[in-house]
Amino acid sequence: MSSVNLSRVESLFAELDYPISREEAAAEFSDVTVRFADGEGNLGEYVAACSSEEFHNSGELYTDIQNELPVEAVGEPGQSEGDA
Repeated sequence: MSSVNLSRVESLFAELDYPISREEAAAEFSDVTVRFADGEGNLGEYVAACSSEEFHNSGELYTDIQNELPVEAVGEPGQSEGDA
């Protein structure tokens, strides 16, 4: 099992051959732990949860996975975009 910082995930995605199915991409990262500022998770599981069935480039995969990451992975702890 390997581990990678969230900031390096996009470079991992760039190493894949595209187009690639969601299932194939998830399998590629099933043994990768992604580290956040406040926690960690399995990268393959986040990819498997993406809504797209297929990705045509690393940017599509990276954009899609942003919606699957936990709140701990984005922004500062306790921050809310909806609060004024």
